[in-house]
Amino acid sequence: MSTVNLVTPDWLDTGNNSWQLTAASLVALQSVPGLCLLYAGLVKKKWAINSMFMVFYAFAMVLVVWTILGYEAAFGVKMLPFVGVPKPVLAMNMQLTQSTLPSANLSQNFPLSTMVYFQFAFAAITLALIAGAYLARMNFTAWMIFVPLWLLFSYCVGAYSIWGGGFLFQMGVIDYSGGYVIHLSSGTAGFVGAWWIGPRLQSDRKNFQPNNILFVMLGAGILWIGWNGFNGGDPYAASPDAGVAVLNTNLCTAVSLLTWTCMDLIFYRKPSIIGAINGMITGLVGITPAAGVVAGWGAIIIGVCTGIIPWISMNIAGKRMRLFTHHVDDTLGITHTHMVAGSLGGFLVGLFATSEGCAAFGITNPGGAIDGNGKQVWLQIVGILFVVGWNAVWTSLIMCFIKYVCRVPLRMSEEDMLIGDDAIHGEEAYCFSDDVDGLVPTITQEQRAHDRMSHDAERVRVLVGRDVEMGNGSGNSGEHGKIDGGEVKMD
Repeated sequence: MSTVNLVTPDWLDTGNNSWQLTAASLVALQSVPGLCLLYAGLVKKKWAINSMFMVFYAFAMVLVVWTILGYEAAFGVKMLPFVGVPKPVLAMNMQLTQSTLPSANLSQNFPLSTMVYFQFAFAAITLALIAGAYLARMNFTAWMIFVPLWLLFSYCVGAYSIWGGGFLFQMGVIDYSGGYVIHLSSGTAGFVGAWWIGPRLQSDRKNFQPNNILFVMLGAGILWIGWNGFNGGDPYAASPDAGVAVLNTNLCTAVSLLTWTCMDLIFYRKPSIIGAINGMITGLVGITPAAGVVAGWGAIIIGVCTGIIPWISMNIAGKRMRLFTHHVDDTLGITHTHMVAGSLGGFLVGLFATSEGCAAFGITNPGGAIDGNGKQVWLQIVGILFVVGWNAVWTSLIMCFIKYVCRVPLRMSEEDMLIGDDAIHGEEAYCFSDDVDGLVPTITQEQRAHDRMSHDAERVRVLVGRDVEMGNGSGNSGEHGKIDGGEVKMD
């Protein structure tokens, strides 16, 4: 009987590798099932399948493209100041080696395969977030083309520039876990893409009642708890700073949720669970660029800001500005919850980053403005301008390529938009009726009730007629039965 020797390299820290794989799995759960449930519950019943499928497709397509070209473009050897050389990471001798970021001159004490999967989960959720702005009218074929193109030409550029050792990394822009790379970029793409695709049907815009708020709450809970891996995994180690990031993430989120709820109470006189979930999301987004480099009080301040400013953006600007009411139909408000909250969090990093937090994270920045480094504020603004500008341009170019070169419509037909899931996918979310091809339909409860009422009425008519013939005008038949309160009771 042969034995197999399991080789543990000197550079491998099994604890860090375990945490990194766990964090990656938590982030992956945020997309499937987290965002699938959140989106499916927030839309009308006729869009539940389509909204889930857009997320599900993006999750699968991103993984394939990421391993073939995307990872090395985002974290590999420098090709240009904003992107690495794209190439596959599929060979076994690559996947087993130690993870390194050559352009950033950094290494991790776990294998490259772990790093590839961890960063894939971030890339996948970025595309899933963009879908939230396009729901209820984007042609699914156009979405299938959009996902790999946007991943390569937009996401990978932002990831390399800020995380992979590109020019913004070298300048000292701080994005702890994706406030810029993920949320600001997805919010910008959602805003710009929604303009290119055009608005939903007017009937859908007027009446877009969530079809299952319980699903929404379940998806939101997965999103919140999954964020522990989202921010806690970015030190690339089970380090003290990972614990700080997890604590600050939850603290900021709780404050933002409560602040948003207070805003709803002040202006609408009613607390809303959907509003509270929006506040939760803006808190999660706002703390993401800052999680492990700000103190707890900084996380509280960020939470207050993300509970107020995106609320104003969504409930005042989003409902009154002609830009949003006539031109940019962002279905689930990704512009407000991710573009606004992401840029806000990134800016506040420049104010509240601490030198101790930066050192614990392994970066050389001497903190933010509170530690006398006012330059960090301007660096954060430069990062915002680049991410917004790059994504606005490339989202537009990709939309034009799909529409004018591929000749694929960006929008569904009017008929498909009226029908929804059944026209697009041949499926419906809730199949509680028995009216299925190949089966004999059973009588519904409503029909049973109608038949019972008709039967009882006929019994009453017969019995009353019999009593009249027998000279008992009171309508009571002591021998055969009695009529009591409209119900026939047999003796």
